[in-house]
Amino acid sequence: MRGLKTDPFRGAKVGNIFHCEDGVLVLPSYSGGVACALDGSEIQRFTGGGDHFGNFVQAVRSRRSADLTADILEGHLSSALCHLGNVSYRLGSDQPFSKQTRAFGQDREAYETLVRLREHLKDNKVPLDKTSYRIGRKLTVDPATETFVNDAEANHLLTREYRKPFVVPEKV
Repeated sequence: MRGLKTDPFRGAKVGNIFHCEDGVLVLPSYSGGVACALDGSEIQRFTGGGDHFGNFVQAVRSRRSADLTADILEGHLSSALCHLGNVSYRLGSDQPFSKQTRAFGQDREAYETLVRLREHLKDNKVPLDKTSYRIGRKLTVDPATETFVNDAEANHLLTREYRKPFVVPEKV
């Protein structure tokens, strides 16, 4: 869409930004990122990338796990982050932009992100009085069991009933 205004945040117009306890990790592309301290100073730059999908197909065709660039556990952990976010989203609730809310508790970075989103939408003529956003449920993960702590509803979304014969065993 032409004419849209997008202000970069920490150098990223698209990508992922992780607000961590001791800093921020910005991944504006598939091939690199930068870690910054809380004061904004750069800690380290990362580069990499490559054709991950092509590498996977090559390893499937050769039937040799040694051909993989990374162990399958890396793929599991990477996709698990996406699944965890989707579970939070599905269990979340819609919030109107027109109403000030304390949905993020005391999370300053979350409110700053919401303010940037609100300004971006206003700059691009999106009617906020007719627009809402979805805030995911806050979830606590037990990394040892890869389940949610005290949340049966969220744990139910970690799997599904598989179609035979494509059943994943309980213990792999």
